[in-house]
Amino acid sequence: MTELERALADIAEVRERLAVAQRFRGYSALAAAISGLFAVVAGAVQALLIGTPANAHDGRVYFAIWFVCCAASVAVNYGAIAQWFVNDASARERWQTRTVGLSILPAVILGAALSFGVLRVQEFSLLPGVWFGCYGVGLFASRLTVPRAVLPIAGAFVAIGAALLFAPPSLSLQWWIPAVGFGIAQLMIAVLVARERVR
Repeated sequence: MTELERALADIAEVRERLAVAQRFRGYSALAAAISGLFAVVAGAVQALLIGTPANAHDGRVYFAIWFVCCAASVAVNYGAIAQWFVNDASARERWQTRTVGLSILPAVILGAALSFGVLRVQEFSLLPGVWFGCYGVGLFASRLTVPRAVLPIAGAFVAIGAALLFAPPSLSLQWWIPAVGFGIAQLMIAVLVARERVR
């Protein structure tokens, strides 16, 4: 190994250690898993109540089901972060919490604004694309604080979100699209967070 190769290897090791040090330890694997379960339950509720939305009333019910799911998931995840912040976080990690909150906030605000805009014009078939895309962008924005293996999930969500924006309503509004997408993603993230905690 030449001196240059050794120097490059040392730099790579330092970067890896810095990346690990930047990881945010306030994420909860249990909260992520619970929010994945919420998505599965919301999909089942949609399937039982309206199936695939066929009119404006169904579209509003669809929006309400998934809005409640999102609100519950946000409450569980941020509640877990708040509990960790109060009970376990060091001074550096408390400072880091503000950075984490600000990194994902634009994606959350944009997702909410676009969702209510779509609701206003009743183009309900655009909602899944908006949700998948904003979720993926939010994960990318948090890339320095989440496990590295989350990045392919973020990329998949951005790609699926873009595709869903052009999909026919008969596909994009199926109950299983958000149930499977968000359910599996949150369970995968739960596993990744749990593994990093052990490591």
